[in-house]
Amino acid sequence: MTLYKDYIKEIEERKGQGLHPKPIDSADLLSEIIAQIKDTTNPNRAHCLTFFIYNTLPGTTPAAGAKAAFLKEIILGQEAVAEITPTFAFELLSHMKGGPSIVVLLDLALGTDEAIAKQAAAVLKTQVYLYDADMARIKEAFENGNEVAKDILESYAKAEFFTKLPEVAEEIKVVTFIAGEGDISTDLLSPGNQAHSRSDRELHGKCMITPQAQDEIEALKAQHPDKTVMLIAEKGTMGVGSSRMSGVNNVALWTGKQASPYVPFVNFAPIVAGTNGISPIFLTTVDVTGGIGIDLKNWVKKTDENGAVVRDENGEPILEQVYSVATGTVLTINTKTKKLYNGDQELIDISKAFTPQKMEFIKAGGSYAIVFGKKIQTFAAKTLGIEAPLVYAPSKEVSVDGQGFTAVEKIFNKNAVGTISKKPLHAGSDVRVTVNIVGSQDTTGLMTAQELESMAATVISPIVDGAYQSGCHTASVWDKKAQANIPKLMKFMNEFGLITARDPKGKYHAMTDVIHKVLNDITVDEWAIIIGGDSHTRMSKGVAFGADSGTVALALATGEASMPIPDSVKVTFKGQMASYMDFRDVVHATQAQMLHQYGGENVFQGRIIEVHIGTLTADQAFTFTDWTAEMKAKASICISEDETLIESLEIAKGRIQIMIDKGMDNKNHVLQGLIDKANKRISEIKSGEKPALRPDANAKYYAEVLVDLDLIAEPMIADPDVNNKEVSKRYTHDTIRPLSFYGGDKKVDLGFIGSCMVHKGDMKILAQMLKNIEKQHGKVEFKAPLVVAPPTYNIVDELKAEGDWEVLQKYSGFEFDDAAPKGAARTEYENMLYLERPGCNLCMGNQEKASKGDTVMATSTRLFQGRVVEDSNEKKGESLLSSTPVVVLSTILGRTPSIEEYKLAVDGINLTKFAPSHKLLVG
Repeated sequence: MTLYKDYIKEIEERKGQGLHPKPIDSADLLSEIIAQIKDTTNPNRAHCLTFFIYNTLPGTTPAAGAKAAFLKEIILGQEAVAEITPTFAFELLSHMKGGPSIVVLLDLALGTDEAIAKQAAAVLKTQVYLYDADMARIKEAFENGNEVAKDILESYAKAEFFTKLPEVAEEIKVVTFIAGEGDISTDLLSPGNQAHSRSDRELHGKCMITPQAQDEIEALKAQHPDKTVMLIAEKGTMGVGSSRMSGVNNVALWTGKQASPYVPFVNFAPIVAGTNGISPIFLTTVDVTGGIGIDLKNWVKKTDENGAVVRDENGEPILEQVYSVATGTVLTINTKTKKLYNGDQELIDISKAFTPQKMEFIKAGGSYAIVFGKKIQTFAAKTLGIEAPLVYAPSKEVSVDGQGFTAVEKIFNKNAVGTISKKPLHAGSDVRVTVNIVGSQDTTGLMTAQELESMAATVISPIVDGAYQSGCHTASVWDKKAQANIPKLMKFMNEFGLITARDPKGKYHAMTDVIHKVLNDITVDEWAIIIGGDSHTRMSKGVAFGADSGTVALALATGEASMPIPDSVKVTFKGQMASYMDFRDVVHATQAQMLHQYGGENVFQGRIIEVHIGTLTADQAFTFTDWTAEMKAKASICISEDETLIESLEIAKGRIQIMIDKGMDNKNHVLQGLIDKANKRISEIKSGEKPALRPDANAKYYAEVLVDLDLIAEPMIADPDVNNKEVSKRYTHDTIRPLSFYGGDKKVDLGFIGSCMVHKGDMKILAQMLKNIEKQHGKVEFKAPLVVAPPTYNIVDELKAEGDWEVLQKYSGFEFDDAAPKGAARTEYENMLYLERPGCNLCMGNQEKASKGDTVMATSTRLFQGRVVEDSNEKKGESLLSSTPVVVLSTILGRTPSIEEYKLAVDGINLTKFAPSHKLLVG
């Protein structure tokens, strides 16, 4: 009983951390527990019964297999356990969510014992996580005249697994808790630096917000035992930055309901709210858990007697409160009237939170059950030869005669499945779509694996063209946490059917490439739909959606995703870039000019940015699409010229071939299949059979933004504005300032060039600038550390071949060594150049960070509080985001450069240039 003894020892260690026993996923450990249950004289028997009943993970975990097999023995009378009757055994099977439990239930339902078969069938009628093999067994039995199978199918055809669930309560009482003022990043709910613990739900729950906030939530729950605590972003948006399933899990853990009495720390039905609503990507994750997301609109812009917006001395709109949601306020959500009340006083209409589809998610305990339920109902009706009755709310389908189609509308119509309308659909329609490319990253991948196990999925859907599991978020430090988690993750995903950054068999060199760059390379069709486990899944070919770990699992398992077709905002350009400007400045200026054009309203939020970029290859254009996450857009689409798209596909082919040459392809030849698809697409474009994707000239947009390149006179910097008197204005990505704002004297403590925002051109700019500086001054001397993390190994190899890596080596004081990766995070930096391993590095903030209180100038995407740099007791840490040349010069000078210094430093440098297309990019 070695494993059991080790488990007891671990339990004692967890007690010291205030934690309960860790849920069991090991079949070997559970087998030892079962052996002690069978021994009625065993002193550990009572504890073992508790572990078996209440602390074993369901789904397709190895432990679930052992548990289901033992329960089957009890039901068949092969084993007798006084505490687990056959009836109780069936109840336990009903909470195991598919996989081995479904196999056992089918064995029993299709067996020879009539009484047992009826009990098993009754349980099966409540289950939705069935896959092809399970359904094939039922179909075969039905065709062979099995009456139980027919009974099950008839129940499935009527969707009784859904219709017999309790209805959503008409009134839901909540008590408010203001989690923060301004936009609330998902880092507050699930910090990136605690990513290693995400799969241990109870442990990870300890990191939500602060211990003090957790105590306050517990006090509210004790004071209001009949109410749900509603987490609020006061004067901001809830859940910006990422989908962060672990963030929703944490909120549910502290404020939601336990999903099953036999599965610990898996809660559902959290309620969250924000003055400006919920970030779209985060709201999808809330839906996954059957939760509610509310747009409060409890603060509005103050207007004068003429209706004009009143502004402060900085030109910012002054807000005034419409109603209070101060912590401890008791409110009522009415799901019938779809209104929010304080007592009898109606506060606001919240009908967007209670659409027919969202009501179904709430009733079913999450969106997955609806997806699987619809699939089972369709299968059952088809098998019985009947038409499925209308049980679920019909999908909203919008089709406007005479109206053209935006790019995203065209993509969704191409990939739509199960639509009723014979006409193509417009924005606002609810659709199921096939997914072409799926990405899983390493800090959420363990949770995706858990979701796949809980869905009872064992192999990737054949619909998916390609899927990739990255190792980029844990690339910086190969510490004990990474060594414990990552090999296990890679093995699981490799066996599931993904291309993996690390080979479980060790046949190819471990890759830590930034996931978004790899997904951008393996997307070989601009008509593709991509789902990835990170908010920066924003490919410059196709349309890509960042998603929570569960939605990624659903896409992997079914090859489908469900969502409304979003509205689009069209972005075009005019004018000419100044010779000393970099494309990153155009990206930041787009956001600034949009906010100016629309009076401070972010028209990008929750919508598709259709950017008519035309002339930039996918590598360079990704700098724009990547930043659309910071613009709070739902996704983005690049409209390219034919020649540009062909060039991008040729680059992608070359990089995929390198992956094949390294031995990364699998038995299904997924990577070779992608090259074949790219060749086919190139042929279609060249022949004129199917030119590059274009929107229609008469397409309808929510808004249009025209970016004037002539107005961009100096580098543009995204500033967290950490000292803004209005707390809600801090740590947004909306404060875009020109370089001259800093007067050439703001101290910079550290520079970072890396993350998904940079491409090979940025690395070449760095090399060119260092050579120029040495030529001008006789040497290169850093007055602040400069950390450089190339996005991919392919880029490193290309830089080596072109001679630029040698230049970077010459000026570096540290270069990564894959043969001896760092075993601990760096805590101090010297004033020199660090060539770090490809990966996320400082941008992720889960392994290495700048020193507390530092001012960081970075090319990365994140400026949230505590992400790249934490506060010190003396000074707030701040991460300013800018172009590569600004970062380089800031570390050479140890301060922000003046505009004159900047122009001199980039003279003759081949910056990333952009010129608007002269072609009409419409169909």
